[in-house]
Amino acid sequence: MKSLLAPLMMLAAAALAGCASAPSATRNNVEELALALQSMDPQVDPAEARRAAEIAYSYSTQLAEQYDVTTSPIIHNTLVNSGVKERGVCVHYAEDMQARLNQENFRTLSMLRAIAEPKSDFRIDHSTAVIAAKGDGIYEGIVLDPWRYGGKLYWSATTEDPRYDWEPRLKVLRRKYERKMAKEAAAG
Repeated sequence: MKSLLAPLMMLAAAALAGCASAPSATRNNVEELALALQSMDPQVDPAEARRAAEIAYSYSTQLAEQYDVTTSPIIHNTLVNSGVKERGVCVHYAEDMQARLNQENFRTLSMLRAIAEPKSDFRIDHSTAVIAAKGDGIYEGIVLDPWRYGGKLYWSATTEDPRYDWEPRLKVLRRKYERKMAKEAAAG
């Protein structure tokens, strides 16, 4: 009975969530992001900002198709973690978005990564890509999060994201490592 419960729960959740509609961006969406990117720093090249915005939107959709996202992000995570699907958890979106935008070799923009640790025991870490003016850190940048809405790009200033408290990826990973080492030392 227990072995049937998990698949039945996943099926029920998928039915309640419905199929994800194909995300699409309007020209206004791209323009708004391009303007936000330009406003990060006067040195940001408007053509680079426009190109980055176009890619962020189109690649978010492409990733959802590539990952075969047909449910909510949480259900898709369950499918990935249980081996039914290969990719599509937040870290995959973050890695792939960062890699794709890095291919552009922007002169005035740089790609960074951030992690938000959970605010409660019922949540898990969340990873994202961050785009910033060259030389700036994540706190001056803009979160590019295609995972949150299953391939529909969410973006905001890193410090203004109402759902997550973002920190530099390496800072979080270092803290997790230190916790692990302390726990192992205490155990003995």
